[in-house]
Amino acid sequence: MKKDLEKILFNPVRLKVISFLITVDRASFKKLIEISEATKGNMSVQLKKLNEAGFIKIKKQFVRNIPLTICKITSKGKKSFEVFFDELQSYKNLKNGQ
Repeated sequence: MKKDLEKILFNPVRLKVISFLITVDRASFKKLIEISEATKGNMSVQLKKLNEAGFIKIKKQFVRNIPLTICKITSKGKKSFEVFFDELQSYKNLKNGQ
């Protein structure tokens, strides 16, 4: 398995975020906390890492004077998740003798 994918996607919070974002157009910071059960601080750190790796785009805006952070998966993030998932499936198949 590729080491860079291992570092990024083997973290449970980051994997939950990418897994969710691949199924939706975009998601709010609040929704990502809800689906991952991460703390606000941990989510901030994990989103920053995903953003720096180019896996997601983060847009910050205000709605009725309330800050809103929206995240969207990038094409690089989609491709990396697909490769990661395929490599996990290959490993599983090797382990099971298929």
